[in-house]
Amino acid sequence: MSHKSDSSLEIRYSDLSDGRYLKQWLSEPGVGRWFPVCDAVEIDDAVHRWIGFSRYKCSLTAVKEGQICGIATLYLQPYRKLAHQCEFGIIVGDGYRGQGVGGELLKNLMHLAKEQFKIELLHLQVYSENPAIHLYRRMGFVEFGHQERWIKELDGTYTGRVFMEKIL
Repeated sequence: MSHKSDSSLEIRYSDLSDGRYLKQWLSEPGVGRWFPVCDAVEIDDAVHRWIGFSRYKCSLTAVKEGQICGIATLYLQPYRKLAHQCEFGIIVGDGYRGQGVGGELLKNLMHLAKEQFKIELLHLQVYSENPAIHLYRRMGFVEFGHQERWIKELDGTYTGRVFMEKIL
């Protein structure tokens, strides 16, 4: 996959070396508010799991003006009875949010899911206050559930999550 949506944004398959950017983004102050990781060990584990899917060509990386700026990954199911549906993860680096990078990544990921992997239902879970919910709604995802006490923050407060899905 190598798709140019405009002259400055390229969407390509991710490779294992892109994990260093994922680690950098997950380590940024404030980003932990939107991901359930607390420390370097948990971030390393998340990066290992997330970028590991790149070996199946189900992860996409956005490159803008030569800089890696986002990654989106399908979490493929290993069981045939579940292979028609898939969850995904997406992150856009600081400085690139609000510029259409997430929308392009998601558009390309949905195309990849449907055409390459024959995914019929794409779903996600997102923190209930995450502004990315607006992008997901714009892209046709609908809410199908909510959990109030999903994450217990280190300060003892709870954060909810929203379940969303889209039939491809």
